[in-house]
Amino acid sequence: MSAGAPAAPAGAAAKTRILVVDDDADLLRLLSLRLNAAGHAVTAVASAEDALARLDVLRPQLVLSDVRLPGLDGLQLFDAVQSRYPGLPVILLTAHGTIPDAVEATLRGVFSYLTKPFDGKDLLAAVDRALAVSTAARPAAGKQRDAWREEIVSRSAVMDEVLAEARLVAAGDASVLIRGESGSGKELLAQAIHRAGPRAAGPFVAVNCSAIPEALLESELFGHVKGAFTGAVTNHRGLFQSAHGGTLFLDEIGDMPPALQVKLLRVLQERQVRPVGAQQSIAVDVRILSATHRDLEAALASGEFREDLYYRLNVVTLTLPTLAERREDIPLLAQHFLQRLAAKYDKKLNGFAPDALSALATAAWPGNVRQLHNAVEQVCALATAPLIPLALVQRALRVPTVEVLTYAEARRRFEHDYLVGLLKLTDGQVADAARLADRNRTEFYRLLQKNGLTPGLFRSESPDGDSDGAVQQPPVAG
Repeated sequence: MSAGAPAAPAGAAAKTRILVVDDDADLLRLLSLRLNAAGHAVTAVASAEDALARLDVLRPQLVLSDVRLPGLDGLQLFDAVQSRYPGLPVILLTAHGTIPDAVEATLRGVFSYLTKPFDGKDLLAAVDRALAVSTAARPAAGKQRDAWREEIVSRSAVMDEVLAEARLVAAGDASVLIRGESGSGKELLAQAIHRAGPRAAGPFVAVNCSAIPEALLESELFGHVKGAFTGAVTNHRGLFQSAHGGTLFLDEIGDMPPALQVKLLRVLQERQVRPVGAQQSIAVDVRILSATHRDLEAALASGEFREDLYYRLNVVTLTLPTLAERREDIPLLAQHFLQRLAAKYDKKLNGFAPDALSALATAAWPGNVRQLHNAVEQVCALATAPLIPLALVQRALRVPTVEVLTYAEARRRFEHDYLVGLLKLTDGQVADAARLADRNRTEFYRLLQKNGLTPGLFRSESPDGDSDGAVQQPPVAG
Protein backbone atom coordinates (compact mmCIF):
# COMPACT_ATOMS: atom_id res chain seq x y z
CA MET A 1 0.00 0.00 0.00
CA SER A 2 1.30 3.45 -0.85
CA ALA A 3 0.06 6.91 -0.10
CA GLY A 4 1.32 10.31 -1.03
CA ALA A 5 0.32 13.91 -1.55
CA PRO A 6 0.24 15.67 -4.91
CA ALA A 7 3.44 17.24 -6.12
CA ALA A 8 4.08 20.71 -4.78
CA PRO A 9 3.71 23.58 -7.23
CA ALA A 10 6.77 25.46 -8.41
CA GLY A 11 8.11 27.71 -5.71
CA ALA A 12 6.37 25.81 -2.90
CA ALA A 13 8.35 24.27 -0.05
CA ALA A 14 9.72 20.81 -0.84
CA LYS A 15 7.87 18.14 1.13
CA THR A 16 9.78 16.03 3.60
CA ARG A 17 9.72 12.32 2.79
CA ILE A 18 8.45 10.00 5.52
CA LEU A 19 8.40 6.21 5.29
CA VAL A 20 5.58 4.75 7.42
CA VAL A 21 5.53 1.04 8.29
CA ASP A 22 2.58 -0.76 9.91
CA ASP A 23 0.71 -3.99 9.17
CA ASP A 24 -2.57 -2.46 10.37
CA ALA A 25 -4.14 -1.12 7.17
CA ASP A 26 -6.52 1.24 9.01
CA LEU A 27 -3.77 2.76 11.14
CA LEU A 28 -1.52 3.03 8.10
CA ARG A 29 -4.23 4.96 6.29
CA LEU A 30 -4.80 7.24 9.31
CA LEU A 31 -1.08 7.99 9.70
CA SER A 32 -0.79 8.79 6.01
CA LEU A 33 -3.76 11.18 6.12
CA ARG A 34 -2.44 13.05 9.16
CA LEU A 35 1.09 13.38 7.83
CA ASN A 36 -0.08 14.36 4.36
CA ALA A 37 -2.33 17.01 5.87
CA ALA A 38 0.71 18.38 7.73
CA GLY A 39 2.53 18.84 4.41
CA HIS A 40 4.69 15.71 4.33
CA ALA A 41 5.11 13.25 1.46
CA VAL A 42 4.27 9.80 2.80
CA THR A 43 5.14 6.36 1.50
CA ALA A 44 3.23 3.71 3.47
CA VAL A 45 4.16 0.01 3.51
CA ALA A 46 2.97 -2.99 5.51
CA SER A 47 6.25 -4.75 6.34
CA ALA A 48 9.86 -4.09 7.30
CA GLU A 49 11.02 -6.04 4.25
CA ASP A 50 9.03 -3.74 1.96
CA ALA A 51 10.40 -0.72 3.82
CA LEU A 52 14.00 -1.84 3.28
CA ALA A 53 13.29 -2.42 -0.40
CA ARG A 54 12.06 1.19 -0.71
CA LEU A 55 14.77 2.75 1.44
CA ASP A 56 17.53 3.27 -1.13
CA VAL A 57 15.15 4.56 -3.79
CA LEU A 58 12.99 6.76 -1.60
CA ARG A 59 15.77 8.15 0.63
CA PRO A 60 13.29 9.26 3.33
CA GLN A 61 14.06 11.85 5.97
CA LEU A 62 12.23 9.92 8.69
CA VAL A 63 11.06 6.35 9.30
CA LEU A 64 7.93 5.84 11.41
CA SER A 65 7.38 2.17 12.23
CA ASP A 66 5.34 -0.14 14.41
CA VAL A 67 7.38 -2.38 16.73
CA ARG A 68 5.38 -5.56 16.10
CA LEU A 69 5.50 -6.47 12.42
CA PRO A 70 5.27 -9.73 10.49
CA GLY A 71 8.70 -11.02 9.54
CA LEU A 72 11.35 -8.51 10.65
CA ASP A 73 10.13 -6.42 13.59
CA GLY A 74 10.53 -2.71 14.17
CA LEU A 75 13.79 -3.08 16.12
CA GLN A 76 15.35 -5.17 13.38
CA LEU A 77 14.20 -2.60 10.86
CA PHE A 78 15.84 0.11 12.98
CA ASP A 79 19.13 -1.81 13.03
CA ALA A 80 19.04 -2.22 9.24
CA VAL A 81 18.23 1.47 8.71
CA GLN A 82 21.06 2.58 10.98
CA SER A 83 23.59 0.35 9.24
CA ARG A 84 22.78 2.06 5.93
CA TYR A 85 21.98 5.60 7.04
CA PRO A 86 23.25 6.34 10.55
CA GLY A 87 21.78 9.85 10.60
CA LEU A 88 18.26 8.82 9.62
CA PRO A 89 15.90 9.09 12.65
CA VAL A 90 13.43 6.32 13.44
CA ILE A 91 10.28 6.71 15.55
CA LEU A 92 8.65 3.53 16.83
CA LEU A 93 4.96 3.01 17.52
CA THR A 94 4.22 0.65 20.36
CA ALA A 95 1.24 -0.81 22.22
CA HIS A 96 1.25 -0.80 26.02
CA GLY A 97 2.53 -4.37 26.13
CA THR A 98 5.70 -3.50 24.21
CA ILE A 99 6.73 -0.37 26.11
CA PRO A 100 9.82 -2.13 27.59
CA ASP A 101 10.92 -2.95 24.06
CA ALA A 102 10.47 0.68 23.07
CA VAL A 103 12.49 1.88 26.05
CA GLU A 104 15.26 -0.53 25.10
CA ALA A 105 15.08 0.80 21.57
CA THR A 106 15.67 4.37 22.69
CA LEU A 107 18.75 3.19 24.56
CA ARG A 108 19.97 1.66 21.31
CA GLY A 109 19.51 4.90 19.41
CA VAL A 110 15.87 5.01 18.28
CA PHE A 111 14.92 8.68 18.17
CA SER A 112 11.62 8.33 20.01
CA TYR A 113 8.58 6.14 20.50
CA LEU A 114 4.83 6.77 20.72
CA THR A 115 2.38 4.64 22.64
CA LYS A 116 -0.84 3.59 20.91
CA PRO A 117 -3.35 5.10 20.86
CA PHE A 118 -1.55 8.42 20.42
CA ASP A 119 -2.76 11.97 20.01
CA GLY A 120 -2.35 13.52 16.57
CA LYS A 121 -0.59 16.57 18.03
CA ASP A 122 1.92 14.35 19.83
CA LEU A 123 2.60 12.53 16.56
CA LEU A 124 3.28 15.72 14.63
CA ALA A 125 5.41 17.15 17.43
CA ALA A 126 7.58 14.01 17.49
CA VAL A 127 7.87 14.10 13.71
CA ASP A 128 8.95 17.76 13.78
CA ARG A 129 11.60 17.05 16.41
CA ALA A 130 12.96 14.13 14.43
CA LEU A 131 13.08 16.07 11.16
CA ALA A 132 14.96 18.88 12.90
CA VAL A 133 17.93 16.54 13.47
CA SER A 134 17.62 14.34 10.40
CA THR A 135 20.82 14.27 8.34
CA ALA A 136 18.62 13.53 5.33
CA ALA A 137 16.69 16.78 5.71
CA ARG A 138 16.99 18.93 2.61
CA PRO A 139 16.40 22.69 2.24
CA ALA A 140 13.02 23.80 0.99
CA ALA A 141 12.69 24.27 -2.75
CA GLY A 142 12.08 27.79 -3.92
CA LYS A 143 14.18 29.27 -1.13
CA GLN A 144 17.55 30.74 -1.81
CA ARG A 145 20.24 28.09 -1.45
CA ASP A 146 22.10 28.37 1.84
CA ALA A 147 25.20 30.50 1.36
CA TRP A 148 27.46 27.94 3.02
CA ARG A 149 26.93 25.42 0.19
CA GLU A 150 26.20 27.74 -2.70
CA GLU A 151 29.15 26.46 -4.76
CA ILE A 152 27.92 22.87 -4.59
CA VAL A 153 25.26 22.34 -7.24
CA SER A 154 23.17 19.27 -6.53
CA ARG A 155 19.69 17.85 -6.25
CA SER A 156 20.58 14.19 -5.70
CA ALA A 157 19.61 12.40 -2.52
CA VAL A 158 23.10 10.94 -2.04
CA MET A 159 24.67 14.41 -2.09
CA ASP A 160 21.92 15.74 0.19
CA GLU A 161 22.98 13.19 2.78
CA VAL A 162 26.65 14.16 2.56
CA LEU A 163 25.78 17.86 2.81
CA ALA A 164 23.46 17.28 5.76
CA GLU A 165 26.24 15.46 7.60
CA ALA A 166 28.68 18.21 6.65
CA ARG A 167 26.28 20.82 8.04
CA LEU A 168 26.11 18.97 11.35
CA VAL A 169 29.85 18.44 11.70
CA ALA A 170 30.57 22.05 10.71
CA ALA A 171 29.04 23.29 13.96
CA GLY A 172 31.87 21.78 16.00
CA ASP A 173 35.64 21.82 15.70
CA ALA A 174 36.33 18.15 15.01
CA SER A 175 38.87 17.23 12.35
CA VAL A 176 37.21 15.92 9.20
CA LEU A 177 38.66 13.56 6.60
CA ILE A 178 36.98 13.92 3.22
CA ARG A 179 37.28 10.91 0.96
CA GLY A 180 36.51 10.84 -2.73
CA GLU A 181 37.95 10.26 -6.18
CA SER A 182 39.95 12.96 -7.93
CA GLY A 183 37.71 15.65 -9.32
CA SER A 184 34.74 14.83 -7.08
CA GLY A 185 34.77 18.21 -5.28
CA LYS A 186 36.61 17.59 -2.00
CA GLU A 187 37.91 21.15 -1.69
CA LEU A 188 34.46 22.59 -2.40
CA LEU A 189 33.03 20.50 0.43
CA ALA A 190 35.84 21.65 2.73
CA GLN A 191 35.06 25.28 1.89
CA ALA A 192 31.37 24.63 2.59
CA ILE A 193 32.17 23.17 6.03
CA HIS A 194 34.33 26.20 6.79
CA ARG A 195 31.57 28.64 5.78
CA ALA A 196 28.97 26.76 7.84
CA GLY A 197 31.06 26.71 11.01
CA PRO A 198 31.96 29.19 13.75
CA ARG A 199 35.27 29.96 12.01
CA ALA A 200 33.58 31.28 8.87
CA ALA A 201 34.91 34.80 9.50
CA GLY A 202 38.46 33.46 9.67
CA PRO A 203 40.73 32.47 6.77
CA PHE A 204 40.37 29.30 4.73
CA VAL A 205 43.80 28.12 3.59
CA ALA A 206 44.22 25.15 1.26
CA VAL A 207 47.40 23.28 0.42
CA ASN A 208 47.90 20.29 -1.87
CA CYS A 209 50.41 18.08 -0.10
CA SER A 210 51.33 16.24 -3.29
CA ALA A 211 51.98 19.41 -5.31
CA ILE A 212 54.78 20.85 -3.14
CA PRO A 213 58.27 19.28 -3.22
CA GLU A 214 59.13 17.45 -0.01
CA ALA A 215 62.08 19.77 0.64
CA LEU A 216 59.76 22.81 0.68
CA LEU A 217 56.66 21.34 2.32
CA GLU A 218 57.86 21.79 5.90
CA SER A 219 58.66 25.44 5.28
CA GLU A 220 55.30 25.99 3.57
CA LEU A 221 53.37 24.42 6.42
CA PHE A 222 55.29 25.69 9.46
CA GLY A 223 57.23 28.68 8.10
CA HIS A 224 60.93 29.48 8.47
CA VAL A 225 63.16 32.20 9.90
CA LYS A 226 65.70 34.27 8.04
CA GLY A 227 68.90 32.30 7.42
CA ALA A 228 67.35 28.90 8.19
CA PHE A 229 68.62 27.57 4.88
CA THR A 230 70.12 28.82 1.63
CA GLY A 231 67.65 31.21 0.05
CA ALA A 232 65.80 32.03 3.30
CA VAL A 233 66.49 35.77 3.09
CA THR A 234 63.44 36.79 5.17
CA ASN A 235 61.14 35.33 7.78
CA HIS A 236 58.27 33.35 6.26
CA ARG A 237 54.89 32.70 7.87
CA GLY A 238 53.75 29.14 7.28
CA LEU A 239 50.26 28.09 6.27
CA PHE A 240 49.38 27.13 9.83
CA GLN A 241 50.00 30.70 10.93
CA SER A 242 48.17 32.05 7.90
CA ALA A 243 45.15 29.96 8.83
CA HIS A 244 45.15 31.07 12.49
CA GLY A 245 41.57 31.54 13.64
CA GLY A 246 40.24 29.71 10.59
CA THR A 247 40.56 26.44 8.70
CA LEU A 248 43.53 24.69 7.13
CA PHE A 249 42.63 22.23 4.37
CA LEU A 250 45.29 19.59 3.72
CA ASP A 251 44.43 18.11 0.34
CA GLU A 252 45.92 14.75 -0.69
CA ILE A 253 47.10 14.14 2.85
CA GLY A 254 47.83 10.54 1.88
CA ASP A 255 50.80 11.74 -0.16
CA MET A 256 52.51 13.51 2.75
CA PRO A 257 56.10 12.23 3.25
CA PRO A 258 56.62 10.12 6.43
CA ALA A 259 59.04 12.62 8.00
CA LEU A 260 56.47 15.40 7.70
CA GLN A 261 53.75 13.17 9.14
CA VAL A 262 55.65 13.08 12.45
CA LYS A 263 55.96 16.87 12.59
CA LEU A 264 52.32 17.38 11.59
CA LEU A 265 51.21 15.04 14.37
CA ARG A 266 53.19 17.07 16.92
CA VAL A 267 51.54 20.28 15.74
CA LEU A 268 48.07 18.75 16.03
CA GLN A 269 48.84 17.50 19.53
CA GLU A 270 50.50 20.64 20.87
CA ARG A 271 48.66 23.26 18.82
CA GLN A 272 52.01 24.95 18.24
CA VAL A 273 54.31 25.26 15.25
CA ARG A 274 58.03 25.78 15.22
CA PRO A 275 59.23 27.46 12.01
CA VAL A 276 62.27 25.92 10.37
CA GLY A 277 65.38 27.34 12.07
CA ALA A 278 63.42 28.90 14.98
CA GLN A 279 64.10 28.30 18.65
CA GLN A 280 60.60 29.07 19.90
CA SER A 281 57.23 27.59 19.02
CA ILE A 282 54.23 29.69 18.05
CA ALA A 283 50.70 28.89 19.21
CA VAL A 284 48.18 28.35 16.42
CA ASP A 285 44.42 27.94 16.51
CA VAL A 286 43.21 26.19 13.38
CA ARG A 287 40.63 23.62 12.42
CA ILE A 288 42.03 20.82 10.28
CA LEU A 289 40.14 19.46 7.30
CA SER A 290 41.93 16.94 5.12
CA ALA A 291 41.18 14.99 1.99
CA THR A 292 42.52 12.08 0.01
CA HIS A 293 41.67 9.85 -2.91
CA ARG A 294 44.00 7.14 -1.60
CA ASP A 295 43.06 4.11 0.47
CA LEU A 296 44.53 5.21 3.79
CA GLU A 297 43.75 1.88 5.45
CA ALA A 298 45.98 0.18 2.90
CA ALA A 299 48.63 2.86 3.49
CA LEU A 300 48.42 2.13 7.24
CA ALA A 301 48.89 -1.58 6.63
CA SER A 302 51.94 -0.97 4.44
CA GLY A 303 53.48 1.50 6.88
CA GLU A 304 53.22 4.44 4.49
CA PHE A 305 50.91 6.41 6.77
CA ARG A 306 51.12 6.79 10.54
CA GLU A 307 48.27 5.26 12.51
CA ASP A 308 48.34 7.94 15.23
CA LEU A 309 48.13 10.73 12.64
CA TYR A 310 45.31 8.89 10.85
CA TYR A 311 43.16 8.89 13.97
CA ARG A 312 43.95 12.55 14.65
CA LEU A 313 42.74 13.52 11.18
CA ASN A 314 39.91 11.02 10.88
CA VAL A 315 37.63 12.07 13.73
CA VAL A 316 34.75 12.36 11.25
CA THR A 317 34.75 10.89 7.75
CA LEU A 318 32.69 12.25 4.87
CA THR A 319 32.71 10.38 1.58
CA LEU A 320 31.84 12.15 -1.66
CA PRO A 321 30.09 10.10 -4.33
CA THR A 322 31.47 9.86 -7.83
CA LEU A 323 29.65 11.75 -10.55
CA ALA A 324 28.40 8.42 -11.89
CA GLU A 325 26.71 7.83 -8.53
CA ARG A 326 24.81 11.12 -8.76
CA ARG A 327 23.81 11.14 -12.43
CA GLU A 328 20.67 13.16 -11.74
CA ASP A 329 23.01 16.08 -10.98
CA ILE A 330 24.71 15.99 -14.39
CA PRO A 331 22.13 18.09 -16.32
CA LEU A 332 22.05 20.60 -13.45
CA LEU A 333 25.83 20.83 -13.28
CA ALA A 334 26.21 21.04 -17.07
CA GLN A 335 23.76 23.94 -17.30
CA HIS A 336 25.39 25.67 -14.32
CA PHE A 337 28.84 25.42 -15.90
CA LEU A 338 27.48 26.51 -19.28
CA GLN A 339 26.00 29.70 -17.84
CA ARG A 340 29.24 30.61 -16.11
CA LEU A 341 31.47 29.77 -19.05
CA ALA A 342 29.22 31.53 -21.56
CA ALA A 343 29.89 34.75 -19.66
CA LYS A 344 33.62 33.99 -19.66
CA TYR A 345 33.66 33.48 -23.44
CA ASP A 346 31.16 36.29 -24.05
CA LYS A 347 28.70 34.01 -25.83
CA LYS A 348 24.93 33.67 -25.67
CA LEU A 349 24.34 29.99 -25.01
CA ASN A 350 20.92 28.72 -24.00
CA GLY A 351 21.59 25.09 -23.22
CA PHE A 352 22.12 21.62 -24.67
CA ALA A 353 20.14 19.80 -27.34
CA PRO A 354 18.22 16.86 -25.83
CA ASP A 355 20.49 14.22 -27.38
CA ALA A 356 23.56 16.18 -26.26
CA LEU A 357 22.27 16.30 -22.69
CA SER A 358 21.51 12.59 -22.86
CA ALA A 359 25.09 11.91 -23.96
CA LEU A 360 26.40 13.88 -20.98
CA ALA A 361 24.10 12.11 -18.56
CA THR A 362 25.18 8.63 -19.72
CA ALA A 363 28.93 9.18 -20.10
CA ALA A 364 31.36 7.33 -17.82
CA TRP A 365 33.01 10.41 -16.19
CA PRO A 366 36.15 8.84 -14.69
CA GLY A 367 37.34 12.39 -13.94
CA ASN A 368 34.10 13.24 -12.12
CA VAL A 369 32.88 16.85 -11.80
CA ARG A 370 36.21 18.31 -12.90
CA GLN A 371 36.02 16.35 -16.17
CA LEU A 372 32.44 17.51 -16.72
CA HIS A 373 33.50 21.13 -16.23
CA ASN A 374 36.33 20.72 -18.74
CA ALA A 375 34.00 19.09 -21.28
CA VAL A 376 31.47 21.92 -20.95
CA GLU A 377 34.24 24.50 -21.31
CA GLN A 378 35.39 22.86 -24.54
CA VAL A 379 31.91 22.86 -26.09
CA CYS A 380 31.43 26.43 -24.91
CA ALA A 381 34.66 27.54 -26.58
CA LEU A 382 33.73 25.85 -29.88
CA ALA A 383 30.01 26.58 -29.95
CA THR A 384 28.68 28.72 -32.81
CA ALA A 385 24.96 28.45 -32.02
CA PRO A 386 22.90 29.07 -28.87
CA LEU A 387 22.04 25.38 -28.50
CA ILE A 388 24.93 22.95 -27.94
CA PRO A 389 24.62 20.03 -30.43
CA LEU A 390 25.43 16.37 -29.86
CA ALA A 391 28.48 16.47 -32.14
CA LEU A 392 30.28 18.99 -29.92
CA VAL A 393 29.54 16.98 -26.80
CA GLN A 394 30.79 13.79 -28.44
CA ARG A 395 33.95 15.58 -29.47
CA ALA A 396 34.51 16.81 -25.91
CA LEU A 397 33.93 13.28 -24.62
CA ARG A 398 36.22 11.89 -27.32
CA VAL A 399 33.39 9.69 -28.53
CA PRO A 400 33.42 9.04 -32.29
CA THR A 401 30.30 10.19 -34.08
CA VAL A 402 28.38 7.17 -35.34
CA GLU A 403 25.83 7.90 -38.06
CA VAL A 404 23.45 5.07 -38.90
CA LEU A 405 22.35 5.32 -42.53
CA THR A 406 19.54 3.63 -44.34
CA TYR A 407 20.58 1.09 -46.96
CA ALA A 408 19.45 3.37 -49.78
CA GLU A 409 21.39 6.36 -48.42
CA ALA A 410 24.51 4.27 -47.80
CA ARG A 411 24.33 2.94 -51.37
CA ARG A 412 23.85 6.45 -52.80
CA ARG A 413 26.82 7.81 -50.86
CA PHE A 414 29.03 4.92 -51.91
CA GLU A 415 28.09 5.38 -55.57
CA HIS A 416 28.76 9.13 -55.42
CA ASP A 417 32.12 8.71 -53.68
CA TYR A 418 33.12 5.88 -56.02
CA LEU A 419 32.43 8.00 -59.12
CA VAL A 420 34.29 10.98 -57.65
CA GLY A 421 37.29 8.74 -56.99
CA LEU A 422 37.30 7.46 -60.58
CA LEU A 423 37.07 10.97 -62.06
CA LYS A 424 39.94 12.16 -59.88
CA LEU A 425 42.01 9.15 -60.87
CA THR A 426 41.40 9.65 -64.60
CA ASP A 427 41.63 13.45 -64.56
CA GLY A 428 37.99 13.69 -65.62
CA GLN A 429 38.36 11.52 -68.68
CA VAL A 430 35.00 9.72 -68.99
CA ALA A 431 36.18 7.00 -71.34
CA ASP A 432 38.98 5.96 -69.00
CA ALA A 433 36.72 6.13 -65.97
CA ALA A 434 34.02 4.05 -67.66
CA ARG A 435 36.58 1.44 -68.63
CA LEU A 436 37.84 1.17 -65.04
CA ALA A 437 34.25 0.84 -63.85
CA ASP A 438 33.59 -1.85 -66.47
CA ARG A 439 30.65 0.14 -67.80
CA ASN A 440 29.96 1.53 -71.30
CA ARG A 441 30.18 5.28 -71.77
CA THR A 442 26.43 5.75 -72.15
CA GLU A 443 25.66 4.06 -68.82
CA PHE A 444 28.54 5.87 -67.13
CA TYR A 445 27.24 9.26 -68.32
CA ARG A 446 23.84 8.41 -66.87
CA LEU A 447 25.49 7.60 -63.51
CA LEU A 448 27.33 10.91 -63.56
CA GLN A 449 24.15 12.81 -64.37
CA LYS A 450 22.23 10.99 -61.63
CA ASN A 451 24.85 12.03 -59.07
CA GLY A 452 25.24 15.59 -60.36
CA LEU A 453 28.90 15.15 -61.30
CA THR A 454 30.58 17.18 -64.04
CA PRO A 455 33.69 15.55 -65.57
CA GLY A 456 35.12 18.88 -66.66
CA LEU A 457 35.52 19.97 -63.03
CA PHE A 458 38.00 17.16 -62.47
CA ARG A 459 40.28 18.04 -65.41
CA SER A 460 43.50 19.91 -64.98
CA GLU A 461 42.85 21.76 -68.23
CA SER A 462 39.32 21.51 -69.58
CA PRO A 463 39.17 21.08 -73.38
CA ASP A 464 37.05 23.35 -75.51
CA GLY A 465 33.39 22.70 -75.16
CA ASP A 466 33.63 21.53 -71.53
CA SER A 467 34.20 24.93 -69.93
CA ASP A 468 30.53 25.47 -69.17
CA GLY A 469 30.67 22.64 -66.66
CA ALA A 470 27.69 20.76 -68.13
CA VAL A 471 27.66 16.99 -68.35
CA GLN A 472 28.39 16.05 -71.96
CA GLN A 473 25.73 13.90 -73.50
CA PRO A 474 26.87 10.54 -74.83
CA PRO A 475 27.31 10.21 -78.62
CA VAL A 476 24.21 8.98 -80.46
CA ALA A 477 24.82 5.70 -82.25
CA GLY A 478 24.25 5.61 -86.02
